[in-house]
Amino acid sequence: MSQQDNFTAGFFTGAFLGGIIGGIVGVVVAGRLQQEEAEMDDLVLSSEADQTLNSASPLTEARIEIARRGLEDKIAQLNEAIDDVRQQLGKVNGHSQPTEDASRVD
Repeated sequence: MSQQDNFTAGFFTGAFLGGIIGGIVGVVVAGRLQQEEAEMDDLVLSSEADQTLNSASPLTEARIEIARRGLEDKIAQLNEAIDDVRQQLGKVNGHSQPTEDASRVD
């Protein structure tokens, strides 16, 4: 029985010491990772601030104009689809509705 007692005591001692050492290593590594993450956040924030200061560049303005035109095209398509549905519903109900309406998206 003494061999079994030694094994049990050694097992629990090893688990206890391993837990302590693992905990210490985890705290040290987590602290370093947090510090590195904070430094990266600072770099990202400073980079974003630089980009907003230089946001009036011609390239950015051109992209905004392209996006605006694309949105205008989509709005026109939606208005056409709305008009088509209104005309179809008017035919189903037996009376015609005007195509111009105040609820159109402009």
